[in-house]
Amino acid sequence: MSTLRNPVGPKDRKVYVRRRILVLAGLLAVIAVVVLVFVKPGASGSAQSAREVEVPSDLAAADAKKAAADGETPVCNEGQLQVTPVTDKTDYAGGELPQFSLTVQNTGEEACSADLGTAGMEFAVTSGDDEVWRSVDCQQNPEHLAVIIAPGESLETEPVAWDRTRSSPETCEITRDPVAAGGASYHLRVAAAGAQGTGTAQFLLY
Repeated sequence: MSTLRNPVGPKDRKVYVRRRILVLAGLLAVIAVVVLVFVKPGASGSAQSAREVEVPSDLAAADAKKAAADGETPVCNEGQLQVTPVTDKTDYAGGELPQFSLTVQNTGEEACSADLGTAGMEFAVTSGDDEVWRSVDCQQNPEHLAVIIAPGESLETEPVAWDRTRSSPETCEITRDPVAAGGASYHLRVAAAGAQGTGTAQFLLY
């Protein structure tokens, strides 16, 4: 008695071809699983913080760049933008909060598009060599806003209030220390749409 169940003769060539195709497909599936497990899309050699991933620097003018790619208004380059810091006063009484803004002027000969959303600008307060506060340290939900600026046109942003405290990314969820007052001198510097501000705006805190 044969030990084979339902013994058959040689298979048709098409059967062997189908079997080889199935085996090859199985191997490809295994390779795909290994790649997905060990080579994750977008992985890099160093970990980025959540803040860095949330607001990558190359998105500083995302909307404006898209417009340029579509053949519309070109993106402003750093050389044609003049950014200037602005304070609402030059000295502040005790408890009075400084209001910061900035102006952006297109010094070029053609209209251009600049990112003037909160994600595209920065305010910083310094005292001597000490940088005591930055608007981006604890910024939430930064937004991009592509604005077309005509040649020679100057735009001023909405004011941002400073609570007179020292900031850092580690102090966002705790009570922050107030900065020195009593006539202490501070300087406001700014940046917008990839261009650093011209000079600083000095003010005193009492």
